[in-house]
Amino acid sequence: MSSSEPAALWDLPEKPPAPQAAPSRARKTPKPGEKAKGAQSPAPERPVARVVVDIPLAHLDRTFDYLVPEKLHETAVPGCRVRVRFAGQLVDGYLIERGETSDYGSKLAFLDRVTSAEPVLPPSLHAVCRAVADRYGGTLSDVLRLAIPPRHAKAEGEPPLAPAAAPAAPDTTAWARYQRGPAFLEALAEAKPANAVWQALPGEDWPRRLAEAAGAVAAGGRGAVLVVPDHRDLTRVHEACAAVVGEDAVVALIAGLGPAERYRRWLAVLRGAVRVVVGTRAAMFAPVHDPGLFAVWDDGDDLHLDPHAPYPHVRDVLMDRAHAAKASLLVGGFARTAEAQLLVESGWAAPVLADRATLRSAAPRVTPVGEDFDVARDEAARVARLPAVAFEAARQAFAADLPALVQVPRRGYVPGLACGNCRTPAHCRRCAGPLALPGGSLDGQPKPPACRWCGVPETAFRCTACGSVRLRAVIVGAKRTAEELGRAFPGVPVRTSGAAEVLASVPGRPALVVCTPGAEPVAEGGYGAALLLDGWALLGRQDLRAGEETLRRWMAAAALVRPAAGGGRVIVGAEAGLAVVQALVRWDPAWHAAQELAERRELGFPPAMRMASVEGSPDAVAGLLDDLPLPESGEVLGPVPIGEVDEEGNADRERALVRVSRAEGRALAASIHAAAARRDARKATEPIRIQLDPLELI
Repeated sequence: MSSSEPAALWDLPEKPPAPQAAPSRARKTPKPGEKAKGAQSPAPERPVARVVVDIPLAHLDRTFDYLVPEKLHETAVPGCRVRVRFAGQLVDGYLIERGETSDYGSKLAFLDRVTSAEPVLPPSLHAVCRAVADRYGGTLSDVLRLAIPPRHAKAEGEPPLAPAAAPAAPDTTAWARYQRGPAFLEALAEAKPANAVWQALPGEDWPRRLAEAAGAVAAGGRGAVLVVPDHRDLTRVHEACAAVVGEDAVVALIAGLGPAERYRRWLAVLRGAVRVVVGTRAAMFAPVHDPGLFAVWDDGDDLHLDPHAPYPHVRDVLMDRAHAAKASLLVGGFARTAEAQLLVESGWAAPVLADRATLRSAAPRVTPVGEDFDVARDEAARVARLPAVAFEAARQAFAADLPALVQVPRRGYVPGLACGNCRTPAHCRRCAGPLALPGGSLDGQPKPPACRWCGVPETAFRCTACGSVRLRAVIVGAKRTAEELGRAFPGVPVRTSGAAEVLASVPGRPALVVCTPGAEPVAEGGYGAALLLDGWALLGRQDLRAGEETLRRWMAAAALVRPAAGGGRVIVGAEAGLAVVQALVRWDPAWHAAQELAERRELGFPPAMRMASVEGSPDAVAGLLDDLPLPESGEVLGPVPIGEVDEEGNADRERALVRVSRAEGRALAASIHAAAARRDARKATEPIRIQLDPLELI
């Protein structure tokens, strides 16, 4: 038999010989009281470490006790990152605190190692994250992922920066234009908690006003956190703060930074090197020392809602932080949300706004125009989608050597088509998808309509309702609008600002600036006119916040226009009798917010009520609802199908809404968390999405 072949069973010895262990390597049995070789000893003081493990399961949302080995006694400080063995695997965690004893009845395991001795989770930040998790029915580990950026060893090893010197008190006389403005700034300077809802005047240099508020706090040695929706606003606020408090005293936090730079700036805040933090929603958890002011600009922007579990909103997080730290909260914007109105009506915050005389001197002249009325009066407006009054306002702006702003609700060319006779939506004959004009030309001719789903061109359209072969634009996008206006105003340059390229600013000379909502660039000296087109497209959306969101977008654009005394005009394409249009004409968003809040109280919608959304498969939603004990005022709405529905009316996903009174909101969050914990403990495999106070309800 060759050596490569296996041995037969009868070739093996009957009993393997006993191994001959070398006497020098033989282990000795430890005597009573004697420590085994290689065994770890617990730390001499406070040997028990309470650790939060980074596992996003609701039934594990608590601390676990571990022993601190003697070798890690100096580095295992509260707030540091650690590695522990959990369920047989090494996982990350944070050491919350150390104690002398443990309530755990069995033997405790030792910490595996200390990843970093940097206390990245101080007690104040841990309390905030715990409060946010409890408010939204989420887990602490999910909130910690949002609050603490990933570690970067090289940035952490750099020497800490020296604390910036306290700046001089800024000039705050510009706040005198607002009622209660000077009193609010005085409270900030004297470190007294004061909460305010600020309605900024049209044309206001609001980044400078926020910087002055932060400077008043920083001059007294306290910290400030200013949160804005996007990068353009962040750049303006950061420059204003640098001019007021100095470059070394302010830092910008944003999730889009590289890992090293983001962690370096975050450590500068944690170590107390800077007093003022500006940023997007990533900055709402910034660990500033001794905070005195938390401010959010334009809280109605949906960018302030974090898309990651537990889906916290910047306004609510800053409100909780201000309450816990006995600091001040400032909610600012040109418009006002129903949530901000609730803060005012409850007395928790005071309104900071200008009197009517000051407002009239700063606001542009607003003219509403209804589409059907103006087309009937001016047939030429049907071709260019602009009535004569809009052309007149644009020409006046160009005559005054000023640019004109054109806001279009949708980007693209012609995002939607309908029958030109009966306005029935045009659909593809192949897949029933919506038809649209792709733009561009083919062999010198404009491209025909094409399906937005399958892409097949439609060269012989015929309406299924009336048989007409004519098509009309349901919604005309920014690109097509720019083409139309370019032909209407020859010789005037046309610039676009939207998803492909967002302009931060434009020169103060004649130009047509066509943009989508939220992408309006700032013009030097202000715009001479603003044309707000297709208002019905915004107001007709199936959304609870359609009116509030429309007014917010209109006011953001109109605020960039010069005052009426300087020739500034705003033409809004909507009927004058609508409440949203009236609020814009009178520049009275507080009146509209009060109406919105009253209607939501009557209908039982947030913020008058607390509401939870549960989305998932029908079995998953039904299982969670069956295991969900509701508070006394609890009510379940639905479930209803979402997404695609088959021929029998069944859907792959469903959504249910759970509604309770505002007083029982925390009870709902606790009940949701407990139900999710029981579901995770049963190892349910079907995914489910739970969100408290969702922005989209319809």
